[in-house]
Amino acid sequence: MDKSKYIARRVIFASEGDNVSLVEGDNPHDEENMATLDLWLGLVVMLADGQSTVQQLIDHLAEQYKKGAPEDLGEIVESAVVSLLESEVLVLSDTPVELPYYLSAPAERLDLERAREAIAADGYPGK
Repeated sequence: MDKSKYIARRVIFASEGDNVSLVEGDNPHDEENMATLDLWLGLVVMLADGQSTVQQLIDHLAEQYKKGAPEDLGEIVESAVVSLLESEVLVLSDTPVELPYYLSAPAERLDLERAREAIAADGYPGK
């Protein structure tokens, strides 16, 4: 994997505590339209802001370990990225990506009316 690529999410997500869920449709409070991700997948989705490369994401996560990151941290993150790329949750880019408003933050932090308007204007298909 080319770790110099920028990583951006293509889906709306919600977070509650350590749980990250993908949101389908335009109601982040409807649990029937949410799919909860495992910890690593959720963490990668939350951090895939389009402004960081895969390597920067790995480095950021490594810095969170006070006693040193696990030796296989890079492999764990790469595996999560590959899985999310295959399911079209993420996209890689050669240049930084400006995320649209509705992908810029967890759904619970967005102005839902503004997000719905932007979704409609963009023709965002969702997942």
